Amino acid sequence: MENSAYLYTAIVLLAICTAICRAGYFVFGHYITLPDGLRSALRYAPLAALTGIVIPELLPWHPIDGPQVDLRLLAAAIAVGVFLWTRNGFLLIISGMAALWISRWLFGL
Repeated sequence: MENSAYLYTAIVLLAICTAICRAGYFVFGHYITLPDGLRSALRYAPLAALTGIVIPELLPWHPIDGPQVDLRLLAAAIAVGVFLWTRNGFLLIISGMAALWISRWLFGL
């Protein structure tokens, strides 16, 4: 029972901490002016976060073998090619998933 109380307390405290951090700028943002350099750097934060999520999924790294290339990288390359050709985000998703499913079916994975 002690472990579950500790777990629930940790979850509640982390939720409160997250809410304070996220709401802090909305509550006090008009009192604090950000320098222009920091403002322009924050424009790249969503792209950096997305890259940090996507790249390890496409090229999983193993300490001994290095990056592992598999069918996900091929599907991503096809999806990016379709996006560059059509400039359509919906087709990017559809073509990437179709390429992954078809390549897995062809190679029996």
